[in-house]
Amino acid sequence: MTHAGHWATLSYIYAALAELGDYYTLSNQSFPAVSGNVWESRLVLGNDLPKSASPMGLTPATKNKQPVYGDLVLVENEGCSADDYPKAVEGNVAFILRGECSFGAKSELAGKAGAVAAIVYNYEKGDVHGTLGSPSPHHVATFGLSLEDAKPVVKKLKAGTTVDAIAFIDADVESILTTNIIAQTVGGDQDNCVMLGGHSDSVAEGPGINDDGSGSLTVLEVATQLTKFSVNNCVRFAWWAGEEEGLLGSDYYVSTLSSEENRKIRLFMDYDMMGSPNFAYQVYNASNDANPAGSQELRDLYVEWYKAHDLNYTFIPFDGRSDYDGFIRNGIPGGGIATGAEGVKTDEEATMFGGKAGDWYDPCYHQLCDDVSNVNLTAWEVNTKLVAHSVATFAVSFKGFPERTDVAAGAYEKSVKYHGHKLVI
Repeated sequence: MTHAGHWATLSYIYAALAELGDYYTLSNQSFPAVSGNVWESRLVLGNDLPKSASPMGLTPATKNKQPVYGDLVLVENEGCSADDYPKAVEGNVAFILRGECSFGAKSELAGKAGAVAAIVYNYEKGDVHGTLGSPSPHHVATFGLSLEDAKPVVKKLKAGTTVDAIAFIDADVESILTTNIIAQTVGGDQDNCVMLGGHSDSVAEGPGINDDGSGSLTVLEVATQLTKFSVNNCVRFAWWAGEEEGLLGSDYYVSTLSSEENRKIRLFMDYDMMGSPNFAYQVYNASNDANPAGSQELRDLYVEWYKAHDLNYTFIPFDGRSDYDGFIRNGIPGGGIATGAEGVKTDEEATMFGGKAGDWYDPCYHQLCDDVSNVNLTAWEVNTKLVAHSVATFAVSFKGFPERTDVAAGAYEKSVKYHGHKLVI
């Protein structure tokens, strides 16, 4: 998360902002975080190597970073109570259904029951990617598994057939300090701020040029160009650290705001992945019914701009996957645009935006190939212009935009499926 490459990124951003003179006040906000890296992993169930097996974020290694062996033991219910773990789990591998409680809670209970490893399998179509969250001494090496790979195994276990397992994870989890960078205009009404941000970190598996070099550079370019203009309302830019570990930087930032400072932020705009190779122009479908008032007005601003430029657009769920999450949970309206991650482009979207139906929007999402060749320059330029439009609109005036309230969005919290790019339950 904050290794040599990330420090170099932070240094570049800060130096570029410092060159802009006294237009902005700059600050570094350091905060403690937990960083995890999985270096190698393997899971064997019976004679099969399930393709969907995926180590959880912040998982510990298997004992002594060596393979561990045991029988699969089916855990009752969703494995959210100690009573769900039969005695047979001890010395074996816990097989747990996803749902109800966090992955971290399941791993911790499996560890307390004496499991040598744990597997959380899906109850719906698709893989399970997640994070164990705050480390616990009771966490054990934990994998996610798709429903498709789990189904035949569950059938065998319920029929009384023994299925053995080999689990191996070489991983490190460490506590570090990392940094958010904040730049705020000296000019403009300091009690009424429009805020926007992207994240400066990437996953360990790849360089992170689209995710989120594209967003963080867009935010930096808009900050640079804004210095040619005066503003009526203050504009606050942010480059978040720790997004890939679970929105750590943005969560920390919002948690440190006093109620007075919280209310000065009229809205937050999130810009994460602006130039996916197989892009769609995506707008977060944020309504005022489920989110702080103003979220829908921001959504409509994006829609109106795309329409005005004869560009197609599509709505995507506002489900907690990016750095807007902490703002919405704390009563600050928000939204944003994106161009797609690991989702699959539909035939209809291929007609609307070009590209290839059936492929991911970003085929290099969270992989080594997310390099400088992994950006669609047309989409990136178009969206950077829209980001500039969004900043200019609110820097000039909040006329017609709802006043801030202290009410957080209960409906939003009930509907979110993610905290960052990973599922949390």
